[in-house]
Amino acid sequence: MQDRLADVRAAVQAELDRATANLPDGDLAEAMRYAVTGGKRLRAFLVMESARLHGISDGAALPVAAAVEALHAYSLVHDDLPAMDDDDLRRGQPTVHVRWSEATAILAGDALQTLAFGLLTEERIGGAEARLRLVAALARAAGAEGMVWGQALDIAAETAGQPLDLQQITRLQGGKTGALIRFAATTGPLMAGEDPAALDRYADALGLAFQIADDILDVTGDEMVAGKRVGKDAGAGKATFVSLLGLEGARAEARRLVAAGDEALCGYGAAAGNLRDLARFVIDRDT
Repeated sequence: MQDRLADVRAAVQAELDRATANLPDGDLAEAMRYAVTGGKRLRAFLVMESARLHGISDGAALPVAAAVEALHAYSLVHDDLPAMDDDDLRRGQPTVHVRWSEATAILAGDALQTLAFGLLTEERIGGAEARLRLVAALARAAGAEGMVWGQALDIAAETAGQPLDLQQITRLQGGKTGALIRFAATTGPLMAGEDPAALDRYADALGLAFQIADDILDVTGDEMVAGKRVGKDAGAGKATFVSLLGLEGARAEARRLVAAGDEALCGYGAAAGNLRDLARFVIDRDT
């Protein structure tokens, strides 16, 4: 899996470099390029592997993978803003609003979001119907039914000063973190016009496992390795999977979710080996 992940990282970075190469000079373009540089590229990897499982070539899937990463980068730029999560470190570097300004960060995030949808219109992805399915699915995943809705729930909970229970946390993270992961994992069947149910179940398990791993890293992680601030959730009194389940309970739940993800992939047999490995990687990572 690691070799494939490295290949995806390089290809997606090259695609994003191409997509942002001819922007007008200035802070906006520089901030956009800065925001899409680096990262784990797990969502892009999901796109590429989901496509491969459904007979879609890497060349056709690559703009979709880049689109997911552009939209993910926009979400991080906005989440880091003082009015949101108020972070000054991302991927080991100053966040966009710290490096430039809040206004530039807002505009760079806006532009990255529109870039994502532009990438989904590229003809090399496939026919118009497949591209339309992708655009519609990403709009649902990213907006008021998915990622932004989850962020709104998170802010509302902080404003109310009332820690969420386990069911509420699971619901929130199913939007904030899980919705984009679900889109990425189901792009293969969306492009091929096939049933996404199995990959949908896998993505639900993976998304929650990913968030539990993040919560664990916030408690146990090394800031220099993680490339972002740790210990923030406890300092803010936020309810997390760790605060609700305990450290060992959270680890056990993450392992249970990996097993559920494995089961969801059984219909794909050995061909889904990289996706199985990804689920294990997600809960064992240190960044």
